[in-house]
Amino acid sequence: MLTLVASFFSAAAQQKTATEPQKPAAPGLAQENPQVEKFFGTIEKVDETGKMIALKGKVKKEEKTLTFVIDDKTKITRGKAEQKVANLKPGMTALVEYQMEGNRMTATAIKVSGPKAPAKKKADPKEN
Repeated sequence: MLTLVASFFSAAAQQKTATEPQKPAAPGLAQENPQVEKFFGTIEKVDETGKMIALKGKVKKEEKTLTFVIDDKTKITRGKAEQKVANLKPGMTALVEYQMEGNRMTATAIKVSGPKAPAKKKADPKEN
């Protein structure tokens, strides 16, 4: 009789575990967060219609021009002020934070500053 009761509970336990739904994996564990990369350079070209920006900078000591996609989530700033794509001009320096999406680089943030000011000439006393 004891064997009968033990086998009944064992069978019930096996049946319960077989019919319990599988718990889904915790959110975020199944999907990897894309890594944010950074690139610093000078803006070479801005394509407002195509929503792209090309920057020239150094990658492992080698000059390269990289093109980044700009989407509605891209945050563009100059100092603390938010900017629009139309405000980006060739010659400005920029730091682009981006994520790889397939074979394209999508900018998540663009921090710009103006082109470097030309060096001021020292006053030549002979000119006066």
